[in-house]
Amino acid sequence: MHQNNKLAMLKEPTLAEAVILIERAFAQRRTLLVAGNCHVYYDGRASSTLEKGERLLIVKSDGSLLIHRPTGYEPVNWQPAGGVFHVEVKDNKLEIQGIRSKPRESVKVTFDEVLMVSALNLLDAGEFLLHASEDDMHRAILLKPSLLEEGFKPISWEKHIEPGFVDIYGEDKDGRLVIVEVKRRAASKDAALQLSKYIAPIKAKVNRPVRAVLVAPSLAKDVQRLLSTLGLEFKALDPKDCASVLKKSETSKLESFFGSE
Repeated sequence: MHQNNKLAMLKEPTLAEAVILIERAFAQRRTLLVAGNCHVYYDGRASSTLEKGERLLIVKSDGSLLIHRPTGYEPVNWQPAGGVFHVEVKDNKLEIQGIRSKPRESVKVTFDEVLMVSALNLLDAGEFLLHASEDDMHRAILLKPSLLEEGFKPISWEKHIEPGFVDIYGEDKDGRLVIVEVKRRAASKDAALQLSKYIAPIKAKVNRPVRAVLVAPSLAKDVQRLLSTLGLEFKALDPKDCASVLKKSETSKLESFFGSE
């Protein structure tokens, strides 16, 4: 066994050797990795079975569990943080079970061959900085219109107007049409002029007030004065907030998918 303060690792251990290291990892709340041929059974709001295959099991220090296939970035099975774990050798197989109480669910992973076991003492206090592209910002506003303002209702996006395409087209809480131009970085005078070109063609087709809003993290020098002259509005929106909305949306989809199994 290779061992130091940060890492303890067994290569092709016996089941008895594997149990000792896994129990120690659980007791010390270390991050556990087990690679081998396993069968997985989930029981909770539904149930699922994953037939035998060589996979990687990860149990993190917060009690979350993930099972990864050799390909793909998403886990094939997982449990959120807060699990309680038990390991034993049963019928000549290594059995690891994780149980959560709210909601009541369990994942049982049975290994008939263990290739590697690692217990790691990992420390991570680094800040996670989220970033988003302009397309990501569009999607985030469509998912959470209040990022623009309360009461905003998107109608369409990438709407074709004779001078070009409006990023997002919708209406506000007072029924006024709103055209939105989104920029990933500080908005320039060109962005303001681009947005202003969409107003007249839209006003010619509708019989109600039209607002034009430039959305960006900030404005370049002297752009605020130009916006006022053109009758345009500005909304400061941090791409990190958009990335956070998208991340929460993807997490919700993942939870719904595995919760329905």
